[in-house]
Amino acid sequence: MPEPFETHLDMTEALAPAAGGGGPVAASGADTLQGGGPPRTPRRLPWRRPFRPGGGLPGSSRGLWSDAWHDLRRNPVFIVSALVILFLVTVAIWPQLIADGNPYQGDLSKAQEGPAPGHPFGYDLQGRDVYTRTVYGARASITVGICATAGAALLGSVLGGLAGFFGGWWDALLSRLADVFFGIPILLGGLVFLSVVTSGSVWPVVGFIVLLGWPQISRIARGSVVTVKQHDYVQAARALGASSGRTLLRHIAPNAVAPVIVVATIALGTYIALEATLSFLGVGLKPPTVSWGIDISSASSQIRNAPHMLLWPAGALSLTVLAFIMLGDAVRDALDPKLR
Repeated sequence: MPEPFETHLDMTEALAPAAGGGGPVAASGADTLQGGGPPRTPRRLPWRRPFRPGGGLPGSSRGLWSDAWHDLRRNPVFIVSALVILFLVTVAIWPQLIADGNPYQGDLSKAQEGPAPGHPFGYDLQGRDVYTRTVYGARASITVGICATAGAALLGSVLGGLAGFFGGWWDALLSRLADVFFGIPILLGGLVFLSVVTSGSVWPVVGFIVLLGWPQISRIARGSVVTVKQHDYVQAARALGASSGRTLLRHIAPNAVAPVIVVATIALGTYIALEATLSFLGVGLKPPTVSWGIDISSASSQIRNAPHMLLWPAGALSLTVLAFIMLGDAVRDALDPKLR
């Protein structure tokens, strides 16, 4: 039988460089001990590479955002919802790309008629093309959703972050203020607040949603900042003399913003549905603004005679809300370390 294979590490061979600076060559222990020739610099071993925190070898480490993007690219829910949202945003900006009609022009002789050549969704009560109005209605709904979400996220993040970072009386004051707004039912508040507004544009609705939407994001931001503030790298930055502003902006905010992004993404779809609800009740957007909620409200009384008037704007609204909620769920799964 062959003898067992044994390996022996000869450090003199591992440390001996090639003659003249070339590749490595074997050197005997006797030659090395005799000290002949010029001093030789030990060759750096392959496992002696610089260490990087969180990833080991260079090029192999990924942070939270890199890991999240790596997971999102392989999540079919994220891909489908992102494509739908991209299409809806494109339609909201340039509705004339897929609808060349006028959403305000109608023909009363064709009122409530069903689908016809060139008018696949039929006509509404005033003889206007339902397809054109459905396409143009995306602009108002998505504008309200994006602007209201951006305003509520910005205001809630700033107030909640400051409350969680400084604590004390500032935290107590903002927490009690948020509790006051939490006690107002958002639908009832909309009926009261918007009923005295005569303008039918999107901005009063955006302002109302921001006014009652920031407390939720404020609490999420406060809790995230309080958690991140206890980490060792934040304590080290303070010990090295970093100012409160630098500590908050450079060390805490980038690591505490993930929960805010998740909540804001999910809330965007909710705000779009809220705008449609308020417009349906007659206190949100008002004619001549083209909105899915307005069209659903005008078609609700004719659901038996002309169901197509209600089907298409309601379907577009449901698809939009579903796409944003699915996107928020995918982002939450990617950014939450507990779900990995």
